[in-house]
This record gives sequence, C-alpha cells and structure tokens, in this order.
Amino acid sequence: MIIKPARRLEGTVNLPGDKSISHRAAMLASIAKGSSRISNFAASEDCSSTLRCLEGLGVEIRRDGTSIAVIGRGKNGLLAPRAPLDCGNSGTTMRLLSGILAGQPCESILIGDESLSRRPMKRIIAPLTEMGAAVEATDGHAPLTISGRSPLKPLNFELPVASAQLKSCVLLAGLYANGETAVIETEPTRDHTERMLRAFGVDVAIRDGDERRRIMISGSSVLTATDLQVPSDVSSAAFFLVASACLAGSRIEMPRVGLNPTRTGVIDVLRSFGASIETADERISGGEPIGTLIVSGDGRLGARLNKVSGGIIANLIDEVPILAVFGTQVEGGIEIRDAGELRVKESDRIAAVAENLRRMGAEVQEFEDGLKVERSRLKGASIDSFGDHRIAMAFAVAGLFADGETEIRGAECAAVSFPGFFDVLSSVTNG
Repeated sequence: MIIKPARRLEGTVNLPGDKSISHRAAMLASIAKGSSRISNFAASEDCSSTLRCLEGLGVEIRRDGTSIAVIGRGKNGLLAPRAPLDCGNSGTTMRLLSGILAGQPCESILIGDESLSRRPMKRIIAPLTEMGAAVEATDGHAPLTISGRSPLKPLNFELPVASAQLKSCVLLAGLYANGETAVIETEPTRDHTERMLRAFGVDVAIRDGDERRRIMISGSSVLTATDLQVPSDVSSAAFFLVASACLAGSRIEMPRVGLNPTRTGVIDVLRSFGASIETADERISGGEPIGTLIVSGDGRLGARLNKVSGGIIANLIDEVPILAVFGTQVEGGIEIRDAGELRVKESDRIAAVAENLRRMGAEVQEFEDGLKVERSRLKGASIDSFGDHRIAMAFAVAGLFADGETEIRGAECAAVSFPGFFDVLSSVTNG
C-alpha cells in the first residue's frame, strides 16, 4: 500500500465494531439460554476466529451483514469439538475461550497461526490448573490441550500483571466453579467482561478498597440471552484522532464510539498535548458508554505531557504504536514506559515501531519496556508491517505526515481489526 502526504482530513468515519466487546458478546451468547442478536459485530479476522471456534463447539450462528444471531446452548450445553479449534491470530479468542473450556467435561485443543503460537500462555495455564483443569502446552505456548473439569474449584486470584485477558479467563472459568471465584487487580484493566456478564444477567460483585479491586462471580450463575449493539472501536478511532489532531484544518466525526473509561486513555493523553477532541450524543448501550468523537486539527499541539507510564499504560496498550507516531509531531516528543507487554503482541511492537520510525528519519531511543521519540521531520520510506495490523495502520498515519511516498509492506494485515481501513483513510484524506 502506498501512502501519500496529506494536508488535512475531513468527513465522517464509521468505525468497525469493537473487537474486545464483540469477542465477549459472542462467547457469552453461546453459553446463554436463548437466542441473542448482536449488531455492529466486528467484521475482523480475529472475531471471525471466535465465531468459527464457537461453531466448532456446536453453537449455531447466523450472519446477516454486520449483525449475528447466536443460538445459545446454555452454560453446560457446548459439544466436544471434533477437531482442533483454530484461533488464527487472536490471543483474545485463545485466552478467553480457555476459561470456558476449562469448565467443560471434555478435551479441547486450541491452535493458532505462527504469530499466536509464539505468544505467552503460561499466565492463563497457572490459574486454570489451580482450578482443576489440565492444560498442556509447548513450553508455555500454543497449541493448548485443555482437559476440562466440572465443576471447577473456586479461586481467589490476584493478577500478577495488569491484563484484562487474564482477568476475563479466570472470571469465565469461575462460571463453572463450585462456589465463588474472585479476581483481585491492583491496576485497573478493561472491564468489558464484567459489563457484558451483567448484560447477560450475571451478578458480578465488585468491591474497591486499599488500591485494590475485587471482582467476584458465582459458579451458580445462569446467563440469559439478550440483544445488544457493539460500540464502534476506540482503538480504531485512535488512528484518525492522531492524524486529524496533527494536520491543521482537519475535522473528523466518528459516531457511536465506545467511551468506556478503561479504554479512553488515548483520548486523555492526546488532550493533554492540546488535541481538540470533543464528545457528543453520549449515552449507554449494552452497558457500555458510547458517543460521537469530533477531532479538529487546530495547529496548537503543545508539550504538556511528554512521558506516558504507570497505570494508564494498561488502558492504552494497543494505542502505543500510534502514540509513538504522534510523538514525532509534537514539541518535546513523547516517552512511553512500562509497556513491556508489547514485546509479546502480534509482533514485538516496541522493536517494530522503533525500526520503522528510524527508517522514516525519526530519532528514537528503544528501552526494554518502551521507547522515547523525538519530534522529527519524517520522510517517506519502505515500512515493514511485521504482519501486525496496528503497526500497518500506525505507519499509514505516519505516511500522511512524511515528505514523499511511504510504502506499507504487508498492509493487508490491517484486516485483522479494521477491514477496509485504507479505503476509509483515503476517503477522508485531502492531499
């Protein structure tokens, strides 16, 4: 894909459904009683992997454009899979589905592509094993062979790292425990699973105190089918937020975007630099706050915050690549730390961002847990996506700021989370 420099962005962008919420909605609908209709379901390869895995467990799913109907089998109605369940490139699929499969009295095998097979799974294996499931892996990596147990043992589990996927895996396994399971977190993480469980009628108890949050769920819970609309993806919005904020004269509107406070750290950071981002039409849909994002490029970005670290990183971990690109456009640049988790995503995102920014002439310091990017005049270059959707899209935005054309190699991987991204970007770009 060839990206040319742009003067500004203008128009309305309809973003895909939120991947994180789509995964959870489909999984919970599959173990609920009754039929659920989910609209604005994410049309991404990752979420398609979740649907295929659920179908492999006997769940009937009817597709109608961006809506799906899931005929729930009840909490204990999933069928033993006849073949390995292919999670593709989706770590969310593998980690969350493992929690459900741990409570099924059968053996399941979860496989993934080459990238997913390199990502760490020990963090979910430990608590699931403690709850009574048997999980076999290859040096802590997929494929995973899960021999479930019914019922599982309840667990009090303190998160060793701030991970919404690990928290969700244990909570989903807790649906099958003989008693109450609790997850304790000391850093806030995305709470989509807690909200979605409540949407399906599950009583999720949450207690805050002493800088710790305790989330409790009972194994006697029953899920009831529901209809819901998935908010548009704030992580996908981030690319347009950065592009518009940095190009003077830009104005982009993005309706129905998820505004969950555990996901909007990227908006807070951009605003701290002076980015003009407004919200309108705010409301609640399916337990999630949504609204219209309006971003304008007014040329007044300043260095109000240069270091992003600590607890907010878990809130915006997926947006670090595009924030690094943003750093090349603001006085004082940006330093991002405490983001070591990025080393084991779809690619080593820290190394990928650093290498590609250097190819474009940016001054970058790379650390084990992050990087520091100086304000730089970017030049067009040949960029490697490393097969990572967020790298491909982040550097498409970088190409808008560069002198000369930028080539994104392996650009098709953007479809993992945002099919049609390059067409949408082109439709609102003025050269």
